[in-house]
Order: sequence, then structure tokens, then C-alpha cells
Amino acid sequence: MTQRVALATVLDRLAIDALITGYAVAVDDGAWSDYGALFTPDGRVDYRGAGGVEGPAEEVARWLEETMRLFPVRQHLIVNRRIDLEDLGGYTGDRAEVRADYLNPMCLARQAASGPDAGGAGAGRSGAATPDFVTGGRYTFALHRAEAGWLIRTVTVHEKWRRAPGP
Repeated sequence: MTQRVALATVLDRLAIDALITGYAVAVDDGAWSDYGALFTPDGRVDYRGAGGVEGPAEEVARWLEETMRLFPVRQHLIVNRRIDLEDLGGYTGDRAEVRADYLNPMCLARQAASGPDAGGAGAGRSGAATPDFVTGGRYTFALHRAEAGWLIRTVTVHEKWRRAPGP
């Protein structure tokens, strides 16, 4: 591998890392137009492995916008990212796959409404609401390099566990 190819590979990995981080931030911030811009025009999302829906990214974004109102406080942590770049005989191609684990703590709307100053049921030592719904699992992203940079072609969620409110 030449130095030029090695540098291009590092730049691809950094761009892919920024794309995956952008995905998490868009979901957590409810930035649904930003979310849609992360996908190829034919991009698809499959959240069925976590009790969600499957379909075109634009439709899933509308579903998320409605569903995430139940969880106004959320924080996606996407870690252990394994990036496999398409190898075209020593040169990076225009496709990549990312497998990454996630941890997603969220507060239900009723708890978030109690707020940090209200000392509600979810209040912790600092007075901030503590998550009452936490899920963890693995994402699989199929990516495509477009003229504007790397985009998500598909994302699939494989939930491994969850802790939900209970009696």
C-alpha cells in the first residue's frame, strides 16, 4: 500500500466515523432533516430488531419524529466501530460496512417533564432525571461513497437487551 493510498484510507475512516456520529446526534437531537441527509436516495432503515419499523429512510424519519416524542431525553452512544472498506486490489472502493455496538438510555416524557428541579421519580443525586428505559445492541451500516461523501445505504438494528420501566 502506498503512502497516498494509506492516507486516503485514513481519510475514509475518519469520514465514516463522522457519518456514524452524525447519525447518533441527529436521532438524539431530533434533527430529522439532518437524519435524512445522511442517507443515499434509496436508503433504507430496519429497526424491527428493536421493535420498530422498516422502510425508506424518509418514512422512518417521520416515524421516529412521532415515536421519539415519548422519549424527549435520549443519548445514543455508538461504540466499538468496526469499519470494513471495500478493497479493490489495494485501493479503497466506494462501499463500506460498519458494525458498531450501541447503548441508548432514554427518559420517558412524564419523567423528563418532572425536570431536574422538580425532584421527580427519576431524580438522582444531582437532581437530573435518570434514564428509565435503556437498550443496547448492535448496528450494521452499509455505506456508499457518493460525490458529496460517504452516505448510509442501509442501517439495521439488532437489539440485544433492554431495561424498561416496570413494577
